[in-house]
Formats: sequence, C-alpha cells, structure tokens
Amino acid sequence: MKFDLDYAKEVLISEGTAINAMADIVDGKFEAVVEAIYNTKGSVIVTGMGKAGIIGKKISATLASTGTPSHFLHPAEGIHGDLGRVQVDDIVFALSHSGESDEIVRIIDPLKQREIKLVSITGNPSSRLAKHSDLVLCMGRQTEACPLGIAPSVSTTCMLALGDAIAFTVMKARQFSAEDYSRFHPGGEIGANLITVGQSMMFKPGEKLPLVEADDTVEMMFSKTRDVKRRGAVMVVDGSGALAGIITDGDLRRAMGDKKDGLFACKTEDIMTAGCKRVTEDTLAAEAMAIFHKYRIDELPVVDEQDRPIGLIDVQDIVAIKIGK
Repeated sequence: MKFDLDYAKEVLISEGTAINAMADIVDGKFEAVVEAIYNTKGSVIVTGMGKAGIIGKKISATLASTGTPSHFLHPAEGIHGDLGRVQVDDIVFALSHSGESDEIVRIIDPLKQREIKLVSITGNPSSRLAKHSDLVLCMGRQTEACPLGIAPSVSTTCMLALGDAIAFTVMKARQFSAEDYSRFHPGGEIGANLITVGQSMMFKPGEKLPLVEADDTVEMMFSKTRDVKRRGAVMVVDGSGALAGIITDGDLRRAMGDKKDGLFACKTEDIMTAGCKRVTEDTLAAEAMAIFHKYRIDELPVVDEQDRPIGLIDVQDIVAIKIGK
C-alpha cells in the first residue's frame, strides 16, 4: 500500500492556513466574549455535539485549569434533564460549525426562558444558533480537509484554536500564575515542576527554625536547636536578623578537626559557611533542585524580601515530589 504523503502535507497546510485566518476574528466581538467569561459569577458550561463536543471538552478543561470554573454539558443529555446543572449565573458556550445541530438548537429555548447568557462559535452567521446567541464568534464555513470534504477537521481545529485564544486571554487578564496553575494540576510532571519552595519545604509559618545568632557559641547552638524537628543544618543570622551563613554537618566535622577541644566555645560565625546559597518561597522547586545539583549541597535556607530566614528546604523534600520525573 502506497500512502499519499503529499496529501498529508496538504491537510496540515489547510488546517494551519485556516487557523492563521482566525486572527481576523480577534476584534470587538471577541473582546466581548472574553469580558463575559472573565466577569461571570458562575461557571462556563461548554457544549457541543459530535466532534465539536470533543473539542468543547478540551476547551472546558483548559478554562478550568487556568482559573475559570468550567464544565462540559452534553447537549443530548441536556435536553433530558442535565440542563438542571446550569445555574442562572453560568454562561453556556456552544460550539457548532453548522449552527443547526438539532441537539444544540433544542437547548436554546430552555436557556432563554431562564435568561442564561449564550455564547457561541459557529461557521454560519445565519444559523439559528448564531441568531439566538447573546454573543457569537463566526469563523465562516470551513472546507474540511478530509478526502470527501465531510469529516470535521479544519472546522474543529479552528474551534480549538479559538477556544485556546479565549481561555488564555482570560487567564492573562486574571494574572494567573504558575503557582496558581500548580494548585489545579498537582499531578504529573507539569504539576511537580510548578510546585514552589514554599509548598514543598518542611517548615511552615510560625514553626521554630534551626536558627542561631552569629555571636552565639557552638554550645549555645546545640542548646537552641535541640527541640527543632530537623537539625541537618543550622542557619546563622546577623544582628539585623538577616541570613549570614549556614552550618552543616560538614562544617561541624571540619571544625572538629581544626578546633578540637575548643569547639564548643567557638562562635558560630567562625565555623559557618558565609554567603551561602538561598532561595525564596516563590522559587520553583525545580530551580532549587538545580541549585542542589550544581553546588552539591543538601540544604537551602529560605528567606524573605529582607533576606531573613523563614524556612529551610532539604534536597529530600524536592526528591519526594519527583521533580522532572
């Protein structure tokens, strides 16, 4: 069997060309749709039949994971009771290339009776869906890329691209951060790589830290940190409370060899590693892991904007969340 690879290239070119043409849709109507979704007090209920429904599920998932509450409603199930899932503060976002899919058209009247806002993407500006939508984005009738010109391909690709453009424009307006995204996506490599130091460090706000002052003796250090839950390292602060250095097990072993019997009387600043590496709560855990690997260290102080210690993160804290796996 010989496959027509030139035709395969034509499919890709056709869909890419159609997506490029969608840029002209980004106008005042597009902005009105984005504003409606941004300001909705409820959820965005995405609906579509057949292949458009599959695209709708992806658009709904993208909205939900980027800060906009969203659910998918199958229109056939909707006309058999599931319209009860739609609340008065919700927006219904309908997808239909023809704008005449029976299942989609049949949910219009019940939505209008309850005064629920209807937004749509369609290829036919004269369709019943377009005429009865509060806001409509018309992408024009698309020529499908399949050999018969029938199977949804170009039209669904354009719907998906428009959905992404809408969802990400709203996401940007919300100033949705990587940390926000990780809260909705804690699983998998994406979630792991978006976890911050503040989320992964053992110490929580208000807990006692392994902390001593620069002029404390080593004997005082052991006394002050006796009841701290982790003593793999001790952070040293100066008179203003800013981080001055860190004392690790390696520092202690070196000091024992140098100071011998006088170790306990030494000041912590005499045995600490000054100018140690540090991170903030907002540092991504993946960045902290890179520092651990690059400098071959096991502990990193976590500091605030004034360089004052607020926590301590261990390499095992990062390993536990499987960064980069």
